[in-house]
Amino acid sequence: MKETNDQLREIVRQKYAGLAKKPTSASDASCCGGSCQSSNDINMIGDAYDGVSGYMADADLGLSCGIPVEFANLQSGQTVLDLGSGAGLDVFVARSHVGKSGLVIGVDMTAEMIAKARQNAKKSGYENVEFRLGEIEHLPVVSGSVDVVISNCVLNLVPDKQKAFAEIFRVLKPGGRFCISDVVSSQALPEWVKGIAEAYAGCVSGTIPKTDYLALVQEAGFTEPEVVNERTINIPAELFTSALTREQQNEAVDRNLHVMSVTVTAVKPGDQVR
Repeated sequence: MKETNDQLREIVRQKYAGLAKKPTSASDASCCGGSCQSSNDINMIGDAYDGVSGYMADADLGLSCGIPVEFANLQSGQTVLDLGSGAGLDVFVARSHVGKSGLVIGVDMTAEMIAKARQNAKKSGYENVEFRLGEIEHLPVVSGSVDVVISNCVLNLVPDKQKAFAEIFRVLKPGGRFCISDVVSSQALPEWVKGIAEAYAGCVSGTIPKTDYLALVQEAGFTEPEVVNERTINIPAELFTSALTREQQNEAVDRNLHVMSVTVTAVKPGDQVR
C-alpha cells in the first residue's frame, strides 16, 4: 500500500527526530541505508567538509551528499536560505561567506533538529543566523526576500517536489539563484522500491531521474539550470544483498539502476537586486 504525502513526511520527520537526539557523530549517523541503526548506512561524502570555512563538527550529522556552498558563489551581505537545515551545518558554513552583514536562515520540518541547530548557534554566539520550523512545500519565508537558496540531500525526501521548486522560486529575489546538492536516480525506480517507506526515509525511493529533476526546475520558471557536480553513489554490497530479494537484485543490475549525488544551480529570471 502506497503511503500518502503526509504519511511520508511523518516517516521522515520521525526518523530525523531520532537522529537529532543522538550524540553527534558524523562517522556513523548517515541515514541512507535501510536503517539508521545499521553499520551499513552510507556516508556519501566522507571527510569532504574537512577544512571548509565555518564547519562545525557538532552540526555535522553525516547526512550530506555534497557541499552546496562550494558552488553557490555567496557574497558578503547576502540573505541565504538553507532548506532542510538539520543541525545547522550548511547554515554555519554559509555564514562564514556572507559575513556579519549577511543573514542565513535555516528551515527544517523537524522540531528536534531546529532545537539542536539553535543550541549550536547559541553555543557559538552567532547572531545573524535564524532557524525556523516549517515544511519546504510551505516555506515560512517572505516572497522575494532571499538572494540564494541552498540545500543538501533533502529535496529527494520531499514528496511534492514540484511545489518545493515553486516555493524556492517564490522566496528568491529576481536574479536570485539556488545551489542544491541532492540525490537523483539514473532512471525511474521500480514500484517495489517506491513502495518501501523505510527506503524513502533512507534517501532511496524518494529520488527521481535526473532528467525529470531538471525538468521540474525549468517548469518552475528557472533559467540556466546546470549540473555543476555529479558522481555515482556506491551502495555497499552487503546492504544491497540484505535489503533486496534475489529477483530485485537481478532487476537492479539488468536495468543499471543506480543513484547519483548531483549539485544543481539555476537562476530566477530578473535583474539582479544586488
